[in-house]
Amino acid sequence: MIVLSAVFLAPLAVMVLGSLQRPLQPPPNGLDLWPDPVEWTNFATVPRFMPLGRLLLNSLLLVVVAVPVTVVVTSMAGLAIVTARGVLRRWLLGVSVLMLLVPAAALWVPRVVLLRGAGLADTPFTVALLALAGTTPFYVLLFALAYSRIPSALLEAATLEGLSPFAVWRRIALPLVRPAAVAVAALSGLYYWSTFMDPLTLVSSPGNWPVALGLRNLSEMEAALYPIYLAAAVLVTAPALLAFGIAQRSFFSSVERS
Repeated sequence: MIVLSAVFLAPLAVMVLGSLQRPLQPPPNGLDLWPDPVEWTNFATVPRFMPLGRLLLNSLLLVVVAVPVTVVVTSMAGLAIVTARGVLRRWLLGVSVLMLLVPAAALWVPRVVLLRGAGLADTPFTVALLALAGTTPFYVLLFALAYSRIPSALLEAATLEGLSPFAVWRRIALPLVRPAAVAVAALSGLYYWSTFMDPLTLVSSPGNWPVALGLRNLSEMEAALYPIYLAAAVLVTAPALLAFGIAQRSFFSSVERS
């Protein structure tokens, strides 16, 4: 466990230490990464090279829109799988697994053609439209697994009491799988915050870029300015790590309550 933690934290440590190096200096040799002196001004310099505020706002709007839609769509789809019977249930599970096996690269061109044909490409919310399809079938299967642990008699009794399928989902099923909902929200939030290929293929105007495309554009500057690039990477990574920490606490709290 300690080794795995070290492997995970090592790139973050290199990124933070590199962001504090003095610009316009040769890159350090080997593992001599400790900055001397420490250049805190690198973080204040980042907005001179990229519109950081605009990029962060675009990514924040993307996450705020896409995450709730993803949770709603995938939780409903997961419940539909669990409440289906016989051949229909097996067919829905098979389709979900089959879609999970489709390479993401195979969907890039169809998405571009579809969204451009509908006039929905190149906006700050274009990538968020992918949430209408649940983002990934994995989240649907995750919810289906969580719902399968709910006694079927409970859902059937709610239906016999006259509750609509929507009411069963909102008032009974979803509250009982809160840990799964938190997990899907956290995973989809990290996905949409860091997504690169989807905006690269769907968003062409720099004013609509998320932070991932802004970092990619910044990486093209001369190598001697690498501390500025790493400082930008720290500023972009910090909100995601903070949100993940909050989601992790919420997840364990939900597990304890359930």
